[in-house]
Amino acid sequence: MSWQALCEMTAVQMRAEIAAGQLSARELTEAHLAAIEQRNPAVNAIVTLDAPGALARARAADEAQARGEALGLLHGLPVAHKDCFLTEGMRTTWGSPVYRDFVPTQSSLIVSRQDAAGTIRLGKTNMPEFGAGSQTFNPVFGVTRNPYDLALTAGGSSGGAAAALACRMLPLADGTDMGGSLRNPASFCNVVGLRPSPGRVPQWPNAAAYNSLTVAGPMARTVSDVALYLAAMAGPDARDPWTLEQDPACFAQSLESDVRGTRLAYAPTWGGLPVEPRVRDALAASLPVFESLGCEVREACPDFSGADAAFHALRGLAFAVTQGQTLARERARMKDTVIWNTELGLSQAGAALAQAERDRAALFTRMHAFMQQHDFLIGPVSQVAPFPVEEPYVREIDGTAMDNYIDWMRSGYYLSLTGHPAISVPCGFTAEGLPVGIQIVGRYRDELGLLRLAHAFEQATGLWRRAPAR
Repeated sequence: MSWQALCEMTAVQMRAEIAAGQLSARELTEAHLAAIEQRNPAVNAIVTLDAPGALARARAADEAQARGEALGLLHGLPVAHKDCFLTEGMRTTWGSPVYRDFVPTQSSLIVSRQDAAGTIRLGKTNMPEFGAGSQTFNPVFGVTRNPYDLALTAGGSSGGAAAALACRMLPLADGTDMGGSLRNPASFCNVVGLRPSPGRVPQWPNAAAYNSLTVAGPMARTVSDVALYLAAMAGPDARDPWTLEQDPACFAQSLESDVRGTRLAYAPTWGGLPVEPRVRDALAASLPVFESLGCEVREACPDFSGADAAFHALRGLAFAVTQGQTLARERARMKDTVIWNTELGLSQAGAALAQAERDRAALFTRMHAFMQQHDFLIGPVSQVAPFPVEEPYVREIDGTAMDNYIDWMRSGYYLSLTGHPAISVPCGFTAEGLPVGIQIVGRYRDELGLLRLAHAFEQATGLWRRAPAR
């Protein structure tokens, strides 16, 4: 089988072929290294690559299988980690000149869990400096381009991960999400990105351990692959105060289910946000798919009053915790938007934080009541389609000016505030051939139900199969 054909397989298919002895970890690793060699120069998604180390790990995995050792859940599957996750012995930069040459001596928990599950680490994926913004560019590695149009952005902040998946350079890639960073690039690159509930994927080490806005999670090309990946990275760890005690094994089971009678609330603008017409059109075209599955769809949206001020205050606090000391030492080497967010957090009054907590609590109460009347909530992942790589962020949507670099991400961060799990699944393409994802939001901590509905929608559309032109 050619390397191109191997790389087109889903992660679930790859894992089954390896378990059956029809495919080796080395063959799979060599195939993905070939894909990276050919395709990465155009998109700049993978920014640190350790080919010799990956081949050595693949050889060891094959030898262990030959000895009859039990196979891990992700045995032999190539991965690359977002460049904010610590990887022992491999450079981790956060996309910042401050950490250009930093090589950690330990790995983040999400990395070590993937190691234990049998993955083959190839390298690291690109991200914006300190994860600030949904456009992937930084002064260390440059910009990551959209595989469907190289003049446009892949989104962010997990943009390198999404672009690598779309190019078939990886079957699985991890990421983080504060205001949409697993969902937005998935939408822009026609892949799947899941924002799990806080604590579903424990984070350690973590300077802002009580910050529930930022979560870590899985990305892949199919919902089943995301579920398999989640099964390996989820599970309790007492070092994370948000950790959930539920057994993640359920995510490795079949996602087939009968979704007839499922009540969907459709929020095409999340309560009045500006949304590009081409995005609205793609979403509207997906509604008959849900109806064909037997779902009941009606237009409705929770009340997101107070969400903007609350998110800005709590995001500022998180930046103050994680970047405040770095700013004091390294201001001249930090991006302007990171400085702005950090200084906001350092200077805001306690009254602003108190009001943010009140507003967030009220939002959660309203969201909980809303979700008792609906099983799921659907709407746009991003308010825009992919935009030019030269633009650091969106400044205007359908005639409405954006006040700052994250204003255009409200369709993502509104849901971050509530803590409900949300997933981006391919739902269509614009007339220009640009991907558009639909955001599906589940009930509180119900990732399994969310994955089942997303899988049913994906199977009905088959849109994930549409790869970028080579």
